[in-house]
Amino acid sequence: MKNIFENIANFEDIQDQFDDFEQAIPLMSEEEEKELTQSEVPDELPILPLKNTVLFPGVVVPITVGRDRSLKLVKEAYESDKTIGVVSQKNEDDEDPDKEDLYEVGTVAQILKLIKMPDGSKSIVIQGKTTFKVEEFLQKDPYFKANVDTYRQEMDIEGVELDASIRSVKETATKIVNLSPNIPSEASVAINNISSPNFLLNFISSNLNVSTSDKQEVLEIRKFSQRMERVMEFLNKELQVLNLSEEIRTKVKSDIDEQQRDFYLRQQMKAIQEALGEDGEHQEIESLRKRAKEKNLPEEAQETVDKELTRLDRTPNSSPNYGVIHNYIEWILDLPWDKYSDDNLDLENAQDVLDDDHYGLDKVKKRIIEYLAVLKLKKDMKAPILCFYGPPGVGKTSLGKSIARALNRKFERFSLGGIHDEAEIRGHRRTYIGALPGRIIRAMKKAETSNPVMMLDEIDKVGSDYRGDPTSALLEVLDPEQNDSFADNYLELEYDLSNVLFIATANSLDTIPAPLRDRMEIINISGYTLEEKTQIAKKHLMDKQIEENGLNEDQITITDEAIEKIIEQYTRESGVRSLEREIGSVCRGVAAKIAKGEEGPHTVDADDLEDFLGKRKYFSEVAERTKVPGVATGLAWTPYGGDILFIEASVSKGSGKLHITGQLGDVMKESAMLAMSYLKAHSDELNIPEEAFKYWDLHIHVPKGAVPKDGPSAGVSIFSAVASIFTQRKVKGTLAMTGEITLRGLVLPVGGIKEKVLAAKRAGIEKVLLPQKNEKDVAEIEEDVLGDLEVEYLERMDPLLDIVLEDDPVKDPQERFKVSESYKKKTGENSESADSTEETIVME
Repeated sequence: MKNIFENIANFEDIQDQFDDFEQAIPLMSEEEEKELTQSEVPDELPILPLKNTVLFPGVVVPITVGRDRSLKLVKEAYESDKTIGVVSQKNEDDEDPDKEDLYEVGTVAQILKLIKMPDGSKSIVIQGKTTFKVEEFLQKDPYFKANVDTYRQEMDIEGVELDASIRSVKETATKIVNLSPNIPSEASVAINNISSPNFLLNFISSNLNVSTSDKQEVLEIRKFSQRMERVMEFLNKELQVLNLSEEIRTKVKSDIDEQQRDFYLRQQMKAIQEALGEDGEHQEIESLRKRAKEKNLPEEAQETVDKELTRLDRTPNSSPNYGVIHNYIEWILDLPWDKYSDDNLDLENAQDVLDDDHYGLDKVKKRIIEYLAVLKLKKDMKAPILCFYGPPGVGKTSLGKSIARALNRKFERFSLGGIHDEAEIRGHRRTYIGALPGRIIRAMKKAETSNPVMMLDEIDKVGSDYRGDPTSALLEVLDPEQNDSFADNYLELEYDLSNVLFIATANSLDTIPAPLRDRMEIINISGYTLEEKTQIAKKHLMDKQIEENGLNEDQITITDEAIEKIIEQYTRESGVRSLEREIGSVCRGVAAKIAKGEEGPHTVDADDLEDFLGKRKYFSEVAERTKVPGVATGLAWTPYGGDILFIEASVSKGSGKLHITGQLGDVMKESAMLAMSYLKAHSDELNIPEEAFKYWDLHIHVPKGAVPKDGPSAGVSIFSAVASIFTQRKVKGTLAMTGEITLRGLVLPVGGIKEKVLAAKRAGIEKVLLPQKNEKDVAEIEEDVLGDLEVEYLERMDPLLDIVLEDDPVKDPQERFKVSESYKKKTGENSESADSTEETIVME
């Protein structure tokens, strides 16, 4: 039985508002109890659900009311006859119960007092009158109301039998009060002074230390004898627990003092477990031993577990070291040491899965099929370490999921972006508080197999600081010759990762250390062509966006022409993320029309796109930019794919200085100096007067000045722009170029050819000039990707200008760069010219 004076304590908290304190325990006689229970009750009652208590007739309890529905009920009842019906909920956590969630039997209650609390809720003091059964619920809102049938609890014994029963109940309850340290002795006085048998049982039942469902069971028993027997069962059970607790206290009392209080509490718990036949600590260790026997652990791991279990058995569970040892053993037992998923080696099925999920990407699919084929022939093959390298949005991460599905393996992914701590990979040593294994071992536990597909996303964005270099820790993980004995700092055991298919993804290889890059098989996933993007949109993106925006295929159709227009005029990317967003915008626009009542089907054509996406976002700038001499179109590689790059050159009277702007790196500055030197060396052949270099300043600028730019591949473009301004011949507007230049006039190969070629096609370029040694890279590009794009190769710079520049100059260079004699004198015949080195270069 719980604290019988719990209700009294609640009353004391609100004593100022509730003056009639004696009603807390009404010591009523049988006549008073009969009068209370036989008072007139309406057939219809408002029903107040109670969460975690049961109200018995005659008992007074305080209730806090917080739910809106209950507040309305209490307010209206208090302003009328103050009579309500109280029914307990079956689930006390249900904040909005329905009629099925309430018990059928409840208690008619009288509201004695209504108190408004500071937090906006209300407290009421209610007294039970009589029991009732709900015949029918009449309403739920604004609060429950029901037809009820009231009845009195039956008195089926009398005389000596009744007196004996009452005495037995009072004696047992008094013993409980005396044994329990939490119940004040005044409670026994209150119990012994209750003269009404029914109220005595109700009062004790209300304060039993049992569940709400058990109290409800007592309330629903109509016959006094049966209720009394049930209450005595609960009282005797509580008395046995208290007697046992007293024995335990007596048993351990002599062994403790004030400094051993914590030890005393644990000894109590242990004594209780022994009395119940349960030794929790011992059982836990035995459970771990059983798991260790059932698990086929490697020899080293088995020895470690046995050793640690022996230590655990000798360590008191109050020791901080107990939890450390226990967690360590559990980590070892949770790992899938010898558990492998069965690979699906059906090559046709794998090809179908990869084709269903991704369009194109033939090189990657071919590599996966090769891996499966070798695995089928050689069962114990070590898994390769693959690195998907390419711009964002081309499907690198989702491709990992498809590979796992094709192989029938578990898929685990975690991002390495922004990780600076080596312990994230290798784990912390157990000496640290809260130590855990590294991400690799945690992923293995989560996968529950030793051969999952594990994706290390954004491996190029790993950082390093005073906490170590995570890329160094990855050297062991991603080395097929070493990862069969990977050592995690936490486990301090070798774990075999050789069957894990590791797939890393990266946008750029430059930030990946060379030793780590050497351990991975780099697979370049270039950007998509117009045709590929169109197919991806039709086969994948359309269905996904239609579903996400609450439409179905019968309501919307986007034509091929519209999709191509979205790709060309509303997106400029290597992947398809922006394309998916724009298709989503179109779907949302159609969804809005349907929601307004414009039933479909809706067909979105190219001419309709402006209504959904606004004006076109991208235009071809090539023709406009190259209308004047001094502007050349280059091709650049970025981590986000290829792009076109404009090189602008202009001249103004000066003293032969070179100005360079546009946030160019050292390599691009050197390319500008090389272009000037080569041009000066061949000025006679190009009909460029000497005065052009001596009395005119050259300014080279690359737009998008906020973006840093560097690399040697702009050499050919810079030379073409500089030659254009000095020869006054315009660069052809439908032509773009890339390549590194040398002082000897050679054109050297560069990287990122496929991305650059795709960027040229997106920009509407008709012809690209590439270094001769990059011909092998073009051979790897599919013919349908190149389409009608003309590719010409250069080995030297000599024929470059005849290919790049228009035949006729805008103005004769001899006339354009003529200066007066007075200007020559003013400038000074002996002043340093642009042949000087760094002193003549001005960075702006």
